[in-house]
Amino acid sequence: MAAKSLMHASSPCHSCFSSSQSSLINFRRTQLGFENSVKWESLSLCFGGKSGGVERLQRKERKSLQVIRCTAESIDRGMLLGRRGREEAKVNVPERFKVVALMACVMCLCNADRVVMSVAIVPLAAKHGWSNSFLGIVQSSFLWGYIFSSVVGGALVDKYGGKRVIATGVALWSFATLLTPWAANHSTGSLLAVRAFFGLAEGVALPSMGIILSRWFPNHERASAVGFSMAGFHLGNVAGLLLTPIMLSSVGITGPFILFSSLGLLWLMTWTRGVTNNPQDNHFISKSELRLIQDGKAECSSVNKGELPPVRLLLSKLPTWAIIFANITNNWGYFVLLSWMPVYFKTVFNVNLKQAAWFSAVPWGTMAVSGYFAGTTSDYLIKAGLSLTLVRKIMQSIGFIGPGVSLLCLNYANTAESALLLITIALSLSSFSQAGFLLNMQDIAPQYAGLLHGISNSAGTLAAIMSTIGTGYFVQWLGSFQAFLTVTAALYFMSAIFWNLFATGERVF
Repeated sequence: MAAKSLMHASSPCHSCFSSSQSSLINFRRTQLGFENSVKWESLSLCFGGKSGGVERLQRKERKSLQVIRCTAESIDRGMLLGRRGREEAKVNVPERFKVVALMACVMCLCNADRVVMSVAIVPLAAKHGWSNSFLGIVQSSFLWGYIFSSVVGGALVDKYGGKRVIATGVALWSFATLLTPWAANHSTGSLLAVRAFFGLAEGVALPSMGIILSRWFPNHERASAVGFSMAGFHLGNVAGLLLTPIMLSSVGITGPFILFSSLGLLWLMTWTRGVTNNPQDNHFISKSELRLIQDGKAECSSVNKGELPPVRLLLSKLPTWAIIFANITNNWGYFVLLSWMPVYFKTVFNVNLKQAAWFSAVPWGTMAVSGYFAGTTSDYLIKAGLSLTLVRKIMQSIGFIGPGVSLLCLNYANTAESALLLITIALSLSSFSQAGFLLNMQDIAPQYAGLLHGISNSAGTLAAIMSTIGTGYFVQWLGSFQAFLTVTAALYFMSAIFWNLFATGERVF
């Protein structure tokens, strides 16, 4: 009897020991960051004399041990998966959004560096006594190098990816930007050479952007990604036009050039450490995001990597020529307005340099917004079931017919405000081309989009040289901008017709 009483007396102690052991196990487990599944209130069941308490506690102990084993297995899997596995447990900004944000920043710098000269050329011309025709030559010198690097840069992007190519381009064009004021003070020959070198370095920017975004974004997000990046491109005009007069008046001619070259080097340090050519090579991307990107791409037939198709083959198809003519027209109108807008407002409406810069900046700001709107609209129409060919034709038609009508009306503008409104409409609608021919290169030749971009961009650059120089001679010869605006509008209309006849969204090469 005494022995039996002793056994009954020892049972609670044994249960309490078990509870203490369980609590210790759970305490260790909570140190790993997991919820304590065995409640301390369970101890009351041991001492309360209720018959089911011990059994319920033992069941909880067994469940607790199973949880511990599962937790250990999860930790082991996380150690095996490495950094990517640990990153998936966190809620982070998708890596493709970081890539497109950096791309928008560099496109902003790309255009800001160009536009600095469009403003700085006014005091330089006054200092050195340059004529309007020579102003056109200086403005176009950037394009002399740009025309040669487009094809080579596009081919290099196809072969090596966009990361290293655009990084090299940024380093070189930032150095050229820094040298520009020194070259201008040294001689006109030095200035033209530095500006040509600057254009040579910037020629790789757009092909790199197209290739990188096509690899990092699924097809149904690609137009929005390009629209966002090109919004940065157009905001570069705003930054350059607004900051340059301030820096010129406060620091001098060297001020804006030093500022933008320094920003380029700062971007370069961020880019080289945080971006890869392909999403599958990125250590921080989650499995779900990688799956989204890969599942959203069309299947492509295999092509020999690094081997370029015959240029004759590319030029034998009318969809290629539709892209080339679209690029010619887009660059013709774009560079006329980019290079001559401050001079236009100063010459025609007699506004001072700071006012001209503000007037010139407004259209580029609205163009950034409209370009992103065009991209999202294009993606929406594709998701809604419209054919890719139809969407590309709609976007490009808006991008050509709208600016053509606006430039014709600009001939009849009597005030600086009405001219500003019409130029704003022209540039805002021209940004729809980003969801037209600019994306169409990936549609018809996904494996050779860089090369095709280079070919079409070289033709467009040649047109930009002609329009930039031609505007200067037309203004000096006829005394007004009207004739050249009419020629540009007619070119827009003819290219819109050609595009709608021969462009396609289907793969050709």
